[in-house]
Amino acid sequence: MSKAYTGLLGRKVGMTQIYNSDNDQMSGVTVVDVTGNVVTAVKVAASKDGYNAIQLGIDDKKAKRTPRAEAGHFAKCDVKAKKFVRELRASAAAAAAATPGATLNAADFFKVGQLVDVVGTSKGRGFAGVMKRHNFRGFIRSHGTHEYFRHGGSIGTRLTPGMVLKGKKMPGHMGAARTTIQNLKVVRIDAERGLVFVKGGVPGPNGGYVMIRAAVKGKR
Repeated sequence: MSKAYTGLLGRKVGMTQIYNSDNDQMSGVTVVDVTGNVVTAVKVAASKDGYNAIQLGIDDKKAKRTPRAEAGHFAKCDVKAKKFVRELRASAAAAAAATPGATLNAADFFKVGQLVDVVGTSKGRGFAGVMKRHNFRGFIRSHGTHEYFRHGGSIGTRLTPGMVLKGKKMPGHMGAARTTIQNLKVVRIDAERGLVFVKGGVPGPNGGYVMIRAAVKGKR
């Protein structure tokens, strides 16, 4: 990956299957379209920002749907307003070398065999019970159990401290949250079409926005 940046933004195209170079092993891969990445801002520690980062954006946004504050922000680097904007931390040298308005490509950042982390928003599942949301096993299904098969059980703590503890696993909204899948391997790069193939699944629906960045932990 380029020393100047730590990742790119993209759109999840979907999943498919590909064979390795020897055609003896097949892997399920997710295809991510990373075309259209534009640098929308550069932040350096020496300025009032206080840290080094590169801000990227993809997909043009209609002017009538862009607030004035956002329009002014994009006008500074002379680019059209973007729908999906994210910030990636960078080194001091990388931030100094970055140019607002520059277009970035997949071939400049990724290589086959590299480990990456993919960040996206998981699919929303609506309101879910404890069995679906937290993998509770449910109650016994013997005689005498009446309409209690999928309940969560007691949530109290008796008299001390006499409250429901924070973090208690209970029914609630499931999904639609920021999710990171770590250490996915890049198995193929289509530089001409701007596609990156990563082994395994990534969060979100087809067409959803994701962020691909260099693996933070790598394999232990």
